[in-house]
Amino acid sequence: MDTMSSHAPALERGAAPLARGAEATATVRARYDRVAALLHWAIGLLLLGQIAFGFLVDEIAPRGTPARAGVINLHKSFGMVLGVLIVGRLAWRLAHRPPPWPATMSAGQRRAATLGHRALYACMLALPLAGYVGSNFSKHGVRFFGVPLAAWGPDWPGAYAFLGGVHIVTAWIFALLVAGHVGAALAHALVKRDGIFSRIVY
Repeated sequence: MDTMSSHAPALERGAAPLARGAEATATVRARYDRVAALLHWAIGLLLLGQIAFGFLVDEIAPRGTPARAGVINLHKSFGMVLGVLIVGRLAWRLAHRPPPWPATMSAGQRRAATLGHRALYACMLALPLAGYVGSNFSKHGVRFFGVPLAAWGPDWPGAYAFLGGVHIVTAWIFALLVAGHVGAALAHALVKRDGIFSRIVY
């Protein structure tokens, strides 16, 4: 009896590190990796600035003013850079499985969250793509931070207007999706405190 009792504390001490190790592993698996988190926050902030830039461009440089062309091309240039970053982020996302949804989320909440994320990605891809492709159907083309890029499409006002409309409508849809995304994130972080927000903290 004494021998068994003397070994019991040692067994318990040996089990504790294993439990802590398992807990740490679970914590790591419950979070996005650092690259995904960095891309999420960096691209998110840049997109917010770019959307604000797009909505305010008429106030910054009204139509018909000398500054208009330079401001529009600056918006296009930032959009092209963001487009490349977004493609890189999507490639990383497809190559690295995200953490599973926690058990506290219902099946309906998981479906809604998944659809919301997919809609955000769709808008993030459509926005710069529509802007870039549309610009190539205009006689003005694109100047990438002042460097003229050869247009690969004809001067086609109808296509330019259509893709410009797609760009604007997508921007409004994306703005609404971002507002919902931020609202949900704040609710998880400040009200529910269920660990959802901490999954993407860098």
